[in-house]
Amino acid sequence: MYDNKKRLLPAAISCAVAVSVTASYGVQAQEESYDASLEEITVVGFRKSVMDSISTKRDAKSVVEVISAEDIGKLPDSSIAEAISRLPGLATQRLDGRASRVTIRGFGENESATTFNGREQVSIGDNRGVEFDLYPSEIMSGVTVHKTPTANIEAEGIAGVIDMQTVKPLERGERVVKFNGQLEQTGFDKLNPDGEDQGHRATISYIDQFADDTIGVAFAYNTMSSPNQEERWHAWGYQNVDADGQSYSVMTGAKPLVRSSVLERDSAMLVVELRPNEKLQTTFDALYVDFSDQKILRGFDIPVYIATEGIANEIDPESGFITSGTFVDMKPLVRNEDEHREAELNSFGFNLKYDVSEELQLEFDASQSNVKREIWSFESYAGTGRGDSQGLRDTVTYNMGAGNSGAIFEHELDYGDYDLIQLGGPLSWGGALNDRYDLVGTEWENTAQDGFINAPEVDDELTSLKLAASQLMDVGIVNEISYGVSYREREKNRRTKGYYVTLDAFPGRLVVPEEYRLGTASLDFIGMGDVIAYDAAGLLADGYYDLTTESDINLNHVTDSYSVNETVTAAFAQAEFETEVGGLSLAGNAGLRYVYTEQRSKGFAGQVIDGRVVAEPTDISHDYSHLLPSLNLSLALDEQQTVRFGAAKTISRPRMDQMNASLSVGYRDVADANGNYWGISGGNPLLEPKEAVGVDLSYENYFSDEGYFSVALFWKDLDQWVFNGTYEVDLVGVADPLTGMVPENSRASGSGSVNGGGGTLQGYEVSLTLPFNIFSESLDGFGLLASHTGVSSDIKDQNGNDFQLPGLSDSIQNLTLYYENYGFSARTSLRKRSDFNGEVYGIGFESTQVDVLGETIVDAQIGYDFADAGIGGLEGLSVFLQGVNLTEEPFTTLSGDNELQVRDYQSYGRTYLLGVSYEF
Repeated sequence: MYDNKKRLLPAAISCAVAVSVTASYGVQAQEESYDASLEEITVVGFRKSVMDSISTKRDAKSVVEVISAEDIGKLPDSSIAEAISRLPGLATQRLDGRASRVTIRGFGENESATTFNGREQVSIGDNRGVEFDLYPSEIMSGVTVHKTPTANIEAEGIAGVIDMQTVKPLERGERVVKFNGQLEQTGFDKLNPDGEDQGHRATISYIDQFADDTIGVAFAYNTMSSPNQEERWHAWGYQNVDADGQSYSVMTGAKPLVRSSVLERDSAMLVVELRPNEKLQTTFDALYVDFSDQKILRGFDIPVYIATEGIANEIDPESGFITSGTFVDMKPLVRNEDEHREAELNSFGFNLKYDVSEELQLEFDASQSNVKREIWSFESYAGTGRGDSQGLRDTVTYNMGAGNSGAIFEHELDYGDYDLIQLGGPLSWGGALNDRYDLVGTEWENTAQDGFINAPEVDDELTSLKLAASQLMDVGIVNEISYGVSYREREKNRRTKGYYVTLDAFPGRLVVPEEYRLGTASLDFIGMGDVIAYDAAGLLADGYYDLTTESDINLNHVTDSYSVNETVTAAFAQAEFETEVGGLSLAGNAGLRYVYTEQRSKGFAGQVIDGRVVAEPTDISHDYSHLLPSLNLSLALDEQQTVRFGAAKTISRPRMDQMNASLSVGYRDVADANGNYWGISGGNPLLEPKEAVGVDLSYENYFSDEGYFSVALFWKDLDQWVFNGTYEVDLVGVADPLTGMVPENSRASGSGSVNGGGGTLQGYEVSLTLPFNIFSESLDGFGLLASHTGVSSDIKDQNGNDFQLPGLSDSIQNLTLYYENYGFSARTSLRKRSDFNGEVYGIGFESTQVDVLGETIVDAQIGYDFADAGIGGLEGLSVFLQGVNLTEEPFTTLSGDNELQVRDYQSYGRTYLLGVSYEF
């Protein structure tokens, strides 16, 4: 008994759609062959992907969105995240200019689960949300987004489950050898002299069948070097000041810079299928990804506090925000930064299906995935003199730019002058180093910090096993039941390290040696002119700096280092059924999933005593269980109209940084109001999952093999959401760091994340895929895909205060117009989302929530397939040209409610891709 299920088309349809695709990015060809009774039309390229997606969505018994590709490298976008973001109800958040984090129906990436061939995956971030730029689209064959759950899905997420799939070589049925190559060019020229503005991508793939089609093999290798440029305005923050009896708002400082980065990724995928007889089918798949993101950043820190005088030139009358000001005796700090983010992913899976009889099939599945991520970030400081009191000062005037673009500056000094701008910290913010260098009471007090190194690491490992069975039957309306058990264990470790950096020549400064000079980088986009550019990492490697471990004197590295282990045991039962209601066909499934979770978090409880960090290990365990029922119904009104209904209870597990057992602690001599002597702040290992009861209702009209229209309503009742609050925990065996003794009373009053509060989220989706050939055959090849999603929420925290869900945009639109015929293809796409609360990296690479302004991204692509060109030897060749972010949409975040208070304004420019594909 195989899983392959074919949908019978109405007899009136006079053409058959073939399953061959010959281009990677939206190209099309036609071949005509005739026999006595049938004309076969082969639809390929982007149109074929659309048709396959529609067919899968139509046949599904739950609410899904699908991106299909018949073969490796056929996804219609250059990244998985970009392709996913065009689906109804989905949106992405950009990181460093690339679509990376995916939200579903208003829920952020931590509320959804990501699977690879049906198995939950690890992540390179600090939490559960997957960054999709880790996964190459070139070696995937499709993506399915489950918006309503079924009991047999091996992952949990309130928002849904995103499943990435590899090709199945036995289903392909023929040998395929294919090469894809692309050249990439950034719209910005190199913003740093040692940056890159050109890159490349290449994929070689092979699919074949052996031993009378009982063995299938698919292999793909992809390599990528993708450059990215950015002009960034970043404000430290904003504060209120009182003058003349009135309150005004002014920025506290700024950190503008230019960034040049290169994302390098090498990936290999292997799939081996074995089907020796009609009863047994096994599949082994493996994925390896070597990921490196290297960044060069240069710019300034511009502190307001150091100025001797501030003059308000212009004030916004409505908000009291100072939009233009002059600061006298300023002392900007010049930054040269080098950052490396390295990750290595391994994923292995084995699946076995055995047909005991025509009615009974057994399934065994085992998988293991792991990822190791390391970040190394070095920032080097230079200026006109050491500390606040030495060196030349500048008079700086700023004017806040239009369109939330940050400030434009006017200044007097030349920051591209190597004789003026020398190595050494120009600001007095090195107080942590006073004891090491014996600086208290000297002229060099607080001046020994000439740079800093951040070095966080993450290890994530996940092992899973599943044993299941499915059985055909004829019992009333039930035609199939499935049931099974599963086990998975996941452990995520985070370790942080930090180092203060001081010149070996301290207290002296150092003119950058000639061999390390790279020229200058231009910050004309903010009016600051040129800034010296040098090889900071080279200076560090060659011994020009001394390092001091920050974790010895700063508690942050203790509280940010932890291990979280989860063991999940689950059992499910699900029934498939078909019947008639009022003469209409009703199909669906009903299931129940039981999930038992044991979690264990290890970390440290620490405090600073006499200027040194003292810590004791912590080890806290917790367990909980959930019953998760689900129901999916599909009512066929006729051959093309379907009404769907879904209802389910779902959970999303807490973020792992919220569950950590590392704490800042203090022991009191007198008990607090709760009778506890310990006081702690940090993670909360006793957190439990957020819960939701969801209902979905949709109408779908499949009026063509290439087109459909749908309207959907969804509603979720949220409970046990996670907010900041207070809680109690038992610190059994933890000693008071001050005395070394274990107190008799081990209860502690904690401050951190707690379960509580909730509310509702509701919304609607309207989507349309429209081939223009339904109006006229002369419009064959033209079409559009469009969707609009509206979302609202009413959520309160445990104290009754309003709360906005991270990732929630109340309006999301997607539009794609395409033409594909006679070998030629053209496509332009727009994706738009309104304001939302997003997650970015903050100080020390900690995840930080910020307010993100809405954005509209426009991409376009043209291509040609030579299959019908009649040129010998070029039948397998196709070419394309793609432009990304053609309107140069920035990424903008705010500080506070005032839209004039811009936190980040990041401009990435356009990106162009020229590609070629050849199938042998």
